Amino acid sequence: MSVAKILEDARALHGDIVQLRHDLHRHPEVGLELPRTQEKVLEALADLPLEITLGKGLTSVGAVLRGTAGDTSDSAARPAVLLRADMDALPLQEETGINFTSEVANRMHACGHDLHTSMLVGAARLLAERRHQLAGDVVFMFQPAEELLAGAPMMIEEGILELSGRRADAAYGLHVFSAGGNTGRFETKPGVMMSAADALFVKVIGRGGHGSAPHQAQDPVPVMAEMILGLQHMVTRQFNAHDPVVVSVGMVKAGEAINVIPDTAEFGASLRMYSDQARTKMQSAIPRLLEGIASAHGLEVDIKYHVGGRVTVTDEARTAFAADQITELFGAERHHRLAAPLGGSEDFAGVLARVPGSFICLDATPLAGGPDVAFNHSPRAAFDDSVLVDGTALYTQLAVGQLAQLAGV
Repeated sequence: MSVAKILEDARALHGDIVQLRHDLHRHPEVGLELPRTQEKVLEALADLPLEITLGKGLTSVGAVLRGTAGDTSDSAARPAVLLRADMDALPLQEETGINFTSEVANRMHACGHDLHTSMLVGAARLLAERRHQLAGDVVFMFQPAEELLAGAPMMIEEGILELSGRRADAAYGLHVFSAGGNTGRFETKPGVMMSAADALFVKVIGRGGHGSAPHQAQDPVPVMAEMILGLQHMVTRQFNAHDPVVVSVGMVKAGEAINVIPDTAEFGASLRMYSDQARTKMQSAIPRLLEGIASAHGLEVDIKYHVGGRVTVTDEARTAFAADQITELFGAERHHRLAAPLGGSEDFAGVLARVPGSFICLDATPLAGGPDVAFNHSPRAAFDDSVLVDGTALYTQLAVGQLAQLAGV
């Protein structure tokens, strides 16, 4: 099957994909409930020969395209490939100034999920045109709530991995980035690719008083400060530098007046790890440290540790396959192998823990952005529409090529 033809057909869809992307960008939705986004995806897929399944606990869209090549008598024996796009936006007020800027206050597609959704819709169209050449099935996973690291686990629970009638044999996701400086370049990494993400919320409980007489109170503020610094020291002294842990305290709250010692002080932190072993150790090391500091000062502490997304681990063979497809479509210069894992987290990790597959990065730095382009999650993050064709073509080629390999065609 000609990769040149796939690229040609993807380019022919460019206007439609851009139009859908701009529409989604103007009307972003966040979290598990994305009713308008779901409606637009369903409209875009309506004329295709797909078996559609809607989410029950979230506004997801699952779709199966049945290939008609080869023996179609036993669907349970035919290979299946899953392609995933996330659909949710972020609670940000957009500041890009683009002509299709968000029309919803404090809502913005600042992570490029509008591109992912549009590209997967485009791939569904291209693959539907090629269903007579597919000796297997393609599962399309349109997912809400990636930003909450909640959508993929719920879709897995609702059966997305077995939507074709059997567990998918391979799974691929794609993510755009707004500030890499190499527009159109794809990046892959076998093995550990992205971190796990947990959250820590701590309340230090003391006894308030007058700022002039701290000895008559139990001041939680310096104890909180000691805890924050202690967490940083703990990371450098209790964890292997070659299995890194990152603790970032992003929220601190205490008091309202400079001459009043508050009853309590609070802080919250983001925790990132790259192995299950490091995560398990964090879950015991943090309470031990914080409770010890509180006890030393005669105070109490309330600790809430929330386990979030798991480590994203890609399959070596599937990642090598993805790299080959990128090279075949675009040339070797458009592929780059990451030397180290990324610091972000992905709930697609839950899919990759159950189905061998890979996660692919696509640089979408604005071609006219200048030197001060903003990274994902910034209110000024912008993405270049030119990569929509590339992502559409790659999604398509991954399914076409993987099914051919799995079916031995």
